[in-house]
Amino acid sequence: MASTESEANRNHYAAFVANAGKLTSPQAIIDFNDTHWPALTGEPGGVDYIEVDAGGVPALWIVPKGADAERALFYAHGGGFVGGSIYTHRKLAGHLAKAIGCRALLYDYPLAHQAKHPAQLEAAMTAWNWLTDEGFDPGRIVIAGDSCGAVLTYGLLQRLRAQGRPLPVATLIISGWFDMALTAASYETNRDKDPAFAKAGVDWLVANFIGDADRRDPEVSPLYADLSGFPPVFLQAGADETLVDESRMFAERARQACVETRLDVFDGMLHSFQMMAGRAPEADDAIARLAAWVRPKLGLPDAVDVAAGAKAA
Repeated sequence: MASTESEANRNHYAAFVANAGKLTSPQAIIDFNDTHWPALTGEPGGVDYIEVDAGGVPALWIVPKGADAERALFYAHGGGFVGGSIYTHRKLAGHLAKAIGCRALLYDYPLAHQAKHPAQLEAAMTAWNWLTDEGFDPGRIVIAGDSCGAVLTYGLLQRLRAQGRPLPVATLIISGWFDMALTAASYETNRDKDPAFAKAGVDWLVANFIGDADRRDPEVSPLYADLSGFPPVFLQAGADETLVDESRMFAERARQACVETRLDVFDGMLHSFQMMAGRAPEADDAIARLAAWVRPKLGLPDAVDVAAGAKAA
């Protein structure tokens, strides 16, 4: 049964829908998200945020106290390419980086009203190049994103592979948007459970992002990409969100490509419920699962071992 605290995420989406008639410009959508979205997330504490210019891309270094300086989380925020920023998602990335025990680079990109695809992917590539030019070994980087951040995460992986470049060690995806052809059955089966992501609304987001381009282009719809040779992936989704079947379909495609794959679906949860980290137990549990899975892949000790060592010292 969903916790009382987790209702904040559902209420946030309901408020967005209730105010949709007033959100008649790109800036109005941005302002709504900038005001209401960050309030869902508790401050992680013990985390510094440092603004940087990542080769011309605005970004935040997120540095938890005691974080490993040689390992990094490379994070693409969500927002449907109409909202979201390094500021709306800084606390979420802070919780995840703190749980893993590494620093994170959270990068920004143009929203769809500013530029259409592939401008967003080009920003991701620029930020990645900056990170590796700073001396970070891809074998010590985990790449991650929520919602539309999955598009950039897998677009980046495809471009790196095409260029014959080293890939990151693992991938973390929260409520991934994988299929701009909108073929998931959950758009119908969860229609009455998800107040925000009706199929017609998501269809508008697709057109806003890519115009009349091919909706099955693997760079915008990772569901149709060749996933062979890609890093292990941990996917999380809410059982009540209309996009949940996209994660299920993507997990199956990844397994067919012999990619190590884990998918956790959380009962009673909606899209990107991890934004409630620090406030809702379901979000904290999800973050802890991501961290426990990825730490060994980064060559970091189990968090329990770290705590035991600190206590002995």
